[in-house]
Amino acid sequence: MQDRRDSILSAAKQAFAEKGFEGTSIADIARAAGVSDGLAYRYFQNKRDLLNEVLRAFYERTMVDLEIIATRDAPFETRLHDLIHRHLVAFVADADLCRLFISEVRTASDYQGSPVHELNRRYTSILIRIIEAGVATGEVRADIDIRLVRDVIFGAVEHRSWAAVNGRPHDVDATARNLVELLRYGLIARRDAGAAS
Repeated sequence: MQDRRDSILSAAKQAFAEKGFEGTSIADIARAAGVSDGLAYRYFQNKRDLLNEVLRAFYERTMVDLEIIATRDAPFETRLHDLIHRHLVAFVADADLCRLFISEVRTASDYQGSPVHELNRRYTSILIRIIEAGVATGEVRADIDIRLVRDVIFGAVEHRSWAAVNGRPHDVDATARNLVELLRYGLIARRDAGAAS
């Protein structure tokens, strides 16, 4: 039974990635999995249920790695870099699924409050915990707006990853390094204390 369920999920992931959510039917998924439509419905209530399960597997697989990063005994900057790097890798490794999430799932009218929305909140909360730990150790300013930092990081990662999602070259290592440096040093060039004003 688990093998059949897994084969249906695998076929659904491939179909959603290739045709999008709206362009995919349960019949397409069942045919690709080598099962009947009725059997697919025995395991999953509908197409939305299938999509939720596909995305849950993606999120939970990635969150295992992020939790390891978050709880590691390492300086804040190292953990921040590694989390950003892992997030970028997830986008590149599952580019089709990430394209589907950005273009169809997150923009859907029923996204807010959905199981996928809750998964995304759990996912981004790992970064919040890393920043809060950095504040507690004095490595991060105590007056920082943590949720703004979260939005800046995930927004930047998503925007830069869009190139990879659409098949263009993307340097994950350089993006992670440069984003951490930008957050660390900011934008404004500061003059030496002794420089003339």
